[in-house]
Amino acid sequence: MVINQRTIYKDYIVKKKLLIVEDDPGLQSQMRWCFDDIEVVVADDREGAITQLRRIEPQVVTLDLGLPPDPGGASEGFALLQEILALSPMTKIIVVTGREERENGVKAIGMGASDFYQKPLDADILSFVVNRAFQLYGLEQENRELSETKSTSRLKGVIASSPQMLEVCRTIEKIAPADVTTLILGETGTGKEVLARAIHDLSPRRDNNFAAINCAAIPENLLESELFGHEKGAFTGASQLKKGKIELANGGTLFLDEIGDMPMPLQAKMLRFLQERVVERVGGTKEIHVDLRVVCATHQDVQKLITQGEFREDLYYRVSEITINVPPLRERKGDALVIAQALLKNFSKEQDKGALSFDEEASAKIRGYEWPGNVREMINKVKRATIMAEGKKVTPADLDLSNAEADSREVFNLRQVREEAEKTVVKQALESCEFNMSKAARLLGVTRPTLYSLTDKYNIATHES
Repeated sequence: MVINQRTIYKDYIVKKKLLIVEDDPGLQSQMRWCFDDIEVVVADDREGAITQLRRIEPQVVTLDLGLPPDPGGASEGFALLQEILALSPMTKIIVVTGREERENGVKAIGMGASDFYQKPLDADILSFVVNRAFQLYGLEQENRELSETKSTSRLKGVIASSPQMLEVCRTIEKIAPADVTTLILGETGTGKEVLARAIHDLSPRRDNNFAAINCAAIPENLLESELFGHEKGAFTGASQLKKGKIELANGGTLFLDEIGDMPMPLQAKMLRFLQERVVERVGGTKEIHVDLRVVCATHQDVQKLITQGEFREDLYYRVSEITINVPPLRERKGDALVIAQALLKNFSKEQDKGALSFDEEASAKIRGYEWPGNVREMINKVKRATIMAEGKKVTPADLDLSNAEADSREVFNLRQVREEAEKTVVKQALESCEFNMSKAARLLGVTRPTLYSLTDKYNIATHES
């Protein structure tokens, strides 16, 4: 995709917001008048700056380090810099210093500021620096959106960002067009039926029926009739002919959930159906030919069942032409919070609760919790939280996770995050300009020598490989 100003600012053309933190009223006015097409708010101390930051959520902040109660020093400015980055890590901060305070500007860059500007005020230079910061914010935002698009599953109903689950999704995309019998293995609540439906939806049979039956939920004496159907008068209570799930799925997909719980006598009849693709209704003698795809699933260890004589080995090989192992949620790093956020968004809309979000502690609890019930348990807890939440932030108590351990493994290193973002943006700009260094430098708002320094720093190729 070609990157240009219009693309970068597609979400910010009328929404660019700038916070000016300056304690000198005269400079406040001068700086405010440098910007015509930007919403500008001002603050003259640390408390006021944080209030405005929370109120308007600016993309860019200009920060004078010399703020009261230390107008002659930089301690208050540095403290505010750290606080802004903690509250809003993506915000671009331009530190304003005096001519003799260049070292403070360099220090601020090391702490996470995106740029620094030296007094006295020059309207053209200040405007250039601020607009460059907006441009960088837009590029990073677009990159995050592209990354999210690439990292999340394209399968309907499947939300994933972990490498393990994305690999499962890629496997499903590959096998869906092929008419192979598939066995999905995974713990209860991992979404095996959702994946089975995804296989159906991506297959040539998508316009026909998807028939699902849970082999563990139906009594043994009724399961055969549910699967194969029955003739009128086949048994007491069979007052009319009934087609089974297999017939109803003709032309489409049959999903046999918890096939590991299928009774042994029925397994033999299922094996014949899979081999011959014919069924006989209970009480009938006529063979009915069917054309369908079969997808099976179980939470049990099938090999163990075979060893114990509870599952036919020949049936196992028939249903497992392709086997997909779905990892439990606790093993899918990063997925728990992504799924929880998506669920919260949906439930908030259903409950008309506005834009709810998890507070920091709740997010840490979600990442650290083992989720023994997997996605099914998460659905229940997030739905509960949506109802229980009193404000706009969902707490661990709302989720009923107050006693769960928080995840402390994830380290938010602001400098590392900034460098990764800078590296990605430089690569993206080069690719969009077909590795024309002059065009890429203009797009990024830097000089060619600076761009070369960045490519050397991050070992980025300057030509197409």
